[in-house]
Amino acid sequence: MKYQKIGDIIILNRKDMETAERLLSYQPNTKTVMYRASSIFGRFREPKLKKLAGNGTVTVHREHGCSFKIDVEKIMWSKGNHRERVRLINKVEKGEVIVDMFAGIGYFSIPLAKKSKAGRIYAVELNPVAFSYLLDNIRLNRTRKITAINADSGKVDIPEKADRVLMGLLPSPRDFMPKALELARKGGMIHYHGLDGEEPDNLWQEVREACRKKKAKCELAGKSRVKSWNPKKWHWVLDVRIKL
Repeated sequence: MKYQKIGDIIILNRKDMETAERLLSYQPNTKTVMYRASSIFGRFREPKLKKLAGNGTVTVHREHGCSFKIDVEKIMWSKGNHRERVRLINKVEKGEVIVDMFAGIGYFSIPLAKKSKAGRIYAVELNPVAFSYLLDNIRLNRTRKITAINADSGKVDIPEKADRVLMGLLPSPRDFMPKALELARKGGMIHYHGLDGEEPDNLWQEVREACRKKKAKCELAGKSRVKSWNPKKWHWVLDVRIKL
């Protein structure tokens, strides 16, 4: 059976007590085995997990030299975004101002602060539980580059224009595109996440329509498939250059 390991917690795709007890006994550094009871739900995209064996749902997951404290029962973790985190690190130039509009526990902000040449990162998160872990992770990773803001990304004020705006919200962050355009400097880049088919034509149409309404010019500088979502949908990221 396939499973995901986050820190010292294993998550199965279905309920299987025999497998859970076996993994808890023989898988190194494992304290709890859980299973996905249903899909992610709610305004804050909360996971629906149930415990099968062991104890505890808070763990520290380590990836790419970064540490992420997380309660897997309350906060989602997407292993499939690993390549996108690495890709972003390699794109950031020295001294960039970055706004992460949906920062969560620091999925993108923490690696960018530790591994890229960014100057300042504004990590915006509305969910109070995720925001609490974001603060923990800033301390845990000993970075001073991140300014954490507990606010609605559609209404947030940032004291300076951004060279790069991250819009990591699924299935689409289109309702927040007007604010992203306000946050980005002329010539800045917006990384627009969303779900689409074999090609991200619908997502690109959303971006162009938002730019048209704000009388901003934009160009598609790149596109990347992050991961498969289901047989007909892919998680895409569009790299959009803004020419206000």
